[in-house]
Amino acid sequence: MKLRIAPAREGIDWARQGVRTFFRQPLAMAGLLFMLTAALALVSQLPAIGPALALALLPAGTVGLMAATREASAGRFPMPALLAVALRGDAARVRAMLALGALYALGGLAVGALGLLLAPPPPALTLPAGGAITPEMLQDPALREALRATMRANFIQWLLYLPLSLLFWHAPALVHWHGVPPVKSLFFSAVAVLRNLRAFLLYGLAWLAISVSASLALLMLGALLGNPRLAAAGVLPVGMLIAAMLFASLWFTFRGCFDDAGNSRTAPPEPFSAP
Repeated sequence: MKLRIAPAREGIDWARQGVRTFFRQPLAMAGLLFMLTAALALVSQLPAIGPALALALLPAGTVGLMAATREASAGRFPMPALLAVALRGDAARVRAMLALGALYALGGLAVGALGLLLAPPPPALTLPAGGAITPEMLQDPALREALRATMRANFIQWLLYLPLSLLFWHAPALVHWHGVPPVKSLFFSAVAVLRNLRAFLLYGLAWLAISVSASLALLMLGALLGNPRLAAAGVLPVGMLIAAMLFASLWFTFRGCFDDAGNSRTAPPEPFSAP
């Protein structure tokens, strides 16, 4: 396995391939993401350890979605059993995946705690039925301040999450498909993202453009139908569809950053080398 330096424009191709693969099997890809989200939500409800356990299982679930993308891109129907593919098979790799999940849980909890310290959440907002905020409501100084505080808290959480995302972007796939030890996989993931930073910047801009376009389409549809609440009602389902496309594109970012990425599940670990 060798690190690959992708041209910057390839970042847009990663996003495009994710969208294209999603539409090859839209019900399966959306359904798998919904199943994973629902399973993690149920796990998070367990007393005391629920939130940490849900975070710890996320890297394994990400591998499952990547495996589903590989199946869909090859013209095969991705089965629900793929969601647990990282927790089956070789015992050493399963232990490594669980160790990686534990590291992710520690990092996620640390990011959440630090975010709360830097930007405490504002008081809960009382919104009318439907949850829509009208221009008249924005005349209230308390509401405007609460909205600013919410945006500030979300932005700080996003900034804190970036380094964690950098470390774990490729790590689950490296552990599962190439047997890389958990700590080394974090290093290799960070190196791969930083060496391909221009491609990832265009990749992020592509997803931003897709998200903004979907939001504008919802607003225009609500305006044309004379029902502004339609836009608010469509945010969750449209957001889930975009998230499914985004997760489908993860496989292509991995394949684009490493030669022979994910081509073998049972082969012995291969050495990592930079070009």
